[in-house]
Amino acid sequence: MMKMLLWGGVVVWLLLNAVTFAVYGWDKRCARCARRRVPESVLLWMAFLGGSMGALLAVYGFRHKTAHPRFTVLLPLFVTLHAALAVLLVGRILRLF
Repeated sequence: MMKMLLWGGVVVWLLLNAVTFAVYGWDKRCARCARRRVPESVLLWMAFLGGSMGALLAVYGFRHKTAHPRFTVLLPLFVTLHAALAVLLVGRILRLF
C-alpha cells in the first residue's frame, strides 16, 4: 500500500512538472508571436505548487524569463524546497516499511 502511495506521488510530481514545462513553453511561443501571455504570477504559482523542476528546465531550455530576478531567484529556491520535502516524505514512508 505504501509503495503504491510513493509511486502515485512520483507520477503526480512528473505530471505537474510536465504541465508546468509545457505552459512555460506556451508562454514563450506567445511572447514570440505577440499573443496574449500567461501571467507571471500563474507561472510562479505553478512552480511553487509542485512544478519547480519543470519550470527551471523550461526557463533555461527555452531561454525564457532568464532576465527576471523573480524567476532566477525563486525557481532554484522552489526546487530546493521541493527536494527537501521529497527527502522528508520518502524518509517517513520508508520508515513505515
